[in-house]
Amino acid sequence: MVFEKIRAIICDKFALEESAVTPETSFVEDLSADSLDMVEVIMALEEEFEIGEISEDALASIKTVGDAANFISAQLK
Repeated sequence: MVFEKIRAIICDKFALEESAVTPETSFVEDLSADSLDMVEVIMALEEEFEIGEISEDALASIKTVGDAANFISAQLK
């Protein structure tokens, strides 16, 4: 469920089909996300999952969609 919500946000932001986004999809390498894109994605995730602000240290560890899903899942426990 977490992955599906994240995938929907990413597909909307980057105008992609859902089949194009997997847990292994890299924000930088596969989606060519720049720092502004990442800020927008992170803000959307914070709002969607109501988890508060994601720290800079946590952001540094989020490289793939799967990383984001794992991080969000851990915050929701």
